[in-house]
Amino acid sequence: MQQEGALQVSTSPVPVIDISRFDSGAGARAAIARQVDNACRQYGFLVIRGHGIDARLIDRIDTTSRAFFDLPRVKKERYHLTDSESWRGYFAVQSSSLAKTLGIEEALPDLREYFTITNPDVDRTDPYYQTPEASVIFAPNLYPTDIAGLQDAWEDYYRAMADLAEKLMRIFAVALDLDERWFADKIDRHMTNLVVSNYPDPCGDESPDQMRAGPHTDYGTLTILRAEDKPGGLEILTKEGDWSRVPILPDTFVINIGDLMARWTNDQWVSTLHRVTAPPPGQRVGSRRLSLTFFHQPNWDAVVDCIPSCLGEDRRYPSITSGEHLEAQRQMQHAVEGAKK
Repeated sequence: MQQEGALQVSTSPVPVIDISRFDSGAGARAAIARQVDNACRQYGFLVIRGHGIDARLIDRIDTTSRAFFDLPRVKKERYHLTDSESWRGYFAVQSSSLAKTLGIEEALPDLREYFTITNPDVDRTDPYYQTPEASVIFAPNLYPTDIAGLQDAWEDYYRAMADLAEKLMRIFAVALDLDERWFADKIDRHMTNLVVSNYPDPCGDESPDQMRAGPHTDYGTLTILRAEDKPGGLEILTKEGDWSRVPILPDTFVINIGDLMARWTNDQWVSTLHRVTAPPPGQRVGSRRLSLTFFHQPNWDAVVDCIPSCLGEDRRYPSITSGEHLEAQRQMQHAVEGAKK
């Protein structure tokens, strides 16, 4: 990859696709699937309209999230969990490094703080959720008690994103010439993380090379992002080797493909390198940015192997389970935290 200073940053041609009519008939379904297929092959990113998410729900999670991150750090640190519990809870600024998931050992920590929850509707009487692995990933969430309405807002948003992800996976299946329900039994016990991230105004003493989120790819099937249009935004690395800004538009979500979907499609769909840059020195004040990120991940034991419609002359990846892949990536991301202890 080229040195970042040599790369030109342009506005991305990532397409904006209205998915509202996907269930309205065969013609609309096929047209939307074609658009999504083209976007996933060319960019690994798309922007969707017609998603059906109530703006009032977004306002609720936005308001409660800002209130939490405005708390003194000592109060936020009460919600930081360690060791086997560290799938969820609060992580302070510079406590992790997404670039380390690419094996970049010298990568600097990210200029963000964040809070993670997992599926709030797990039936813990089901033996599936009682295995040693499941007891970690599906352990009960820890919610900040300082902010009224926070748990309800976050759980309601999680459920809305889960429904939207299920629809997107149906669209993906049609786009890949599969039965619409092909992914259904692979995601019906998904272990998705909702990550609420706060990118505070920089203090000015950070390294010039430090990012709000370093270059990385996402781990799972797809990511649903709600972000703000602020200095220091989301950029993708194009096939031409340039960094390109992803448009942040009103009443839309940014969708991108993760590593497991790329493996499923034998790299016919691309898991694109992306980053969140720090704002320029003259735009630091007022650059605070809140993002809501739904990292959709298949069932822990779902086997990810090349899907039938993507078999070619070569099979690029061996089979792997969703859980094996996620755990390996998570350990690398949080290596910076372990080094500080």
